[in-house]
Amino acid sequence: MGIMGKSFMKYAQPLLDETDGSIENMNKALSLAQLCWNLALLPEDKREEIISAMRPNLGMENAEFDDLRHSVVLPMIQQHHEMFPSMTRGGSASASKAMETLKASTTPTHRAQEFPKTGRNAPCPCGSGKKYKQCSLCL
Repeated sequence: MGIMGKSFMKYAQPLLDETDGSIENMNKALSLAQLCWNLALLPEDKREEIISAMRPNLGMENAEFDDLRHSVVLPMIQQHHEMFPSMTRGGSASASKAMETLKASTTPTHRAQEFPKTGRNAPCPCGSGKKYKQCSLCL
């Protein structure tokens, strides 16, 4: 794991410590950490816009969302600023990219829509011309 991976894991550790250790809860904690990381990279006016847009996507009541915002999201943003004070904040290209990633990460997706199943005897989608089950490029 590289330095960015280690840095991110250190940043996400408080959220990981709060889980019960199940894969599902750890994935949720990592997703929330990534969301907070991306929010921390945005200018404050854009950050507030995105945070406000998150509530309907999360399906939470106002009080529940406000609690999440004040107990998790804002402290994680503050932690990011303390841990990584030299990271770009403002209207840079990285902030714009972070905003696009953030918008995409708040929209639920289903794997079946993104990647249709490939049968064992179907031609490999990589274009090798071999059957999927025999393609050494994809297995």
